[in-house]
Amino acid sequence: MKSAAGLTVNPEELANRPDATFAEFGLDSLGLLGIVGELENRQGRPMPTDAERCKTPRDFLALVNTAPDTAPESVPTTGA
Repeated sequence: MKSAAGLTVNPEELANRPDATFAEFGLDSLGLLGIVGELENRQGRPMPTDAERCKTPRDFLALVNTAPDTAPESVPTTGA
């Protein structure tokens, strides 16, 4: 989150509050779009459609980890 959106969030806080909105962590839609772009670059393939519209970490992980052929193998729930 820090490199893609300029936001530092404790990974434990994200893991402990998966249903909190990204806004509660200080992340807006533009920041989430940056994260989606970074993941696409790292994985070398596009993220699922509308990944940048997810409202919570749980929603985001569910979308990107279950979409066939477009999602990375797995996006970790912790780490920077």
